Amino acid sequence: MAAKIKDALGEESFLIEGAGGIFDVNVDGKLVYSKHETGDFPDEHKLVGELAAM
Repeated sequence: MAAKIKDALGEESFLIEGAGGIFDVNVDGKLVYSKHETGDFPDEHKLVGELAAM
């Protein structure tokens, strides 16, 4: 996903390791996606599109 964000937005992204299968996406301190809440990994194409619209 980091490569897709870099290609689409020109922004670097970083993995912060967690535990228990948590996969959250934060932008400027704001939670924009949470696997914990949805139970699924994000659709990368859709998520990158949403990030681009921000």
